[in-house]
Amino acid sequence: MNPEEKTGWTPLPHSDEDLERMRSVPDTPQTRAATYRLAWNDEEFMTRRELRPVRLQLELLKPEMTLAERGIRSTVILFGGARLPEPGGDAWAAKNETQKRNLELNSVYYDEARKFARLCSEHSAATYYREFVVVTGGGPGVMEAGNRGADDVGAPSIGLNIVLPHEQAPNPYVTPELCFNFHYFAIRKMHFVMRAKAVAVFPGGFGTMDELFETLTLIQTGRMERVPVILFGKEFWRRAVDLDYLAEQGTISPGDQDIIDFVDTADEAWELVRKFYRL
Repeated sequence: MNPEEKTGWTPLPHSDEDLERMRSVPDTPQTRAATYRLAWNDEEFMTRRELRPVRLQLELLKPEMTLAERGIRSTVILFGGARLPEPGGDAWAAKNETQKRNLELNSVYYDEARKFARLCSEHSAATYYREFVVVTGGGPGVMEAGNRGADDVGAPSIGLNIVLPHEQAPNPYVTPELCFNFHYFAIRKMHFVMRAKAVAVFPGGFGTMDELFETLTLIQTGRMERVPVILFGKEFWRRAVDLDYLAEQGTISPGDQDIIDFVDTADEAWELVRKFYRL
């Protein structure tokens, strides 16, 4: 495509042209000075605390532009524990025998996450992968299962990774061109929900709880449209979170529990999504 057709006519040099010119300037004490660097190409400058508002904006803008250019209009979120192994896999996160046994028992949800992602992605294919595109946090466990399910049927999927002290590399099933990395949790959360048409939540820990209750709060307060919020693992969630108790105590309204549906299988979950949107 002619650059003029994409960006419109301008008699001024584009920033990428000036960046290329900078690479050929003579090597002198002046050109080696940090002050001489183009501001937006200066890592030391861009990571100063005063530049935080700019970095927040860039983290919002970069994935948004990429997803818009791909034509992705809606997503299905898969939240869940990074520690859940694939059935038959190593329960690497277990600290004792009880945890090992329970992680191995809950590994069934790795398979259900993978299957649910396949079902979403098969429907997404009919929209040329513009609707119901799978998005995960890009890491291991349930996240890997979600991206893997999309990959099983040749569908693209999104990974929203974040820099953590102990985080591993993105799982190998995320579509490379849709694999993002974040510094700010808040911006990452925005990208999770900005296009969400359904939220599937699998057994997990603090991170999963955080993402679940952030979504419930947005729906309860009317800051987000009502979408299916589906919790996989009826026994797990009814012990982990007692919403009826909160309603009895008056800290949520009667009926707020109805924002959530509980299922055990991918087929049940997809049927809820199908009925909600009359697919």
